[in-house]
Amino acid sequence: MRGLTVLVATSDPVRFRAALSTAAATAALGGRARVFLHEDAVVLLQASADPDAARLTAAGLPSRADLIAIARESGVELLVCQSGLALTGLSMAELPAGTAAGGLVSLLATLSEDRLLAF
Repeated sequence: MRGLTVLVATSDPVRFRAALSTAAATAALGGRARVFLHEDAVVLLQASADPDAARLTAAGLPSRADLIAIARESGVELLVCQSGLALTGLSMAELPAGTAAGGLVSLLATLSEDRLLAF
């Protein structure tokens, strides 16, 4: 199966959930799956930035932190934009373990046969 690289271009939590879910489904089917958070989207990896956690949990859905953990356990690679780290003032220590930093050039250079999807 061809892999999937998902580029998350905004800090919209609904789009991020869709990106993580799509990547996790790809990984479950045996494909390589990567999610790249561009610029302001980097803040979505902060567990503390999930104001909808209680509502999601009450509806039987995983919180953002839980969905990130599920995606990571499924083999989804999480990548953050180096510029995004600078823009948001975040450090790698504030992001989930296993998250890697890079840029669009390195992302595209390693795209290989992956499909590229932007949210």
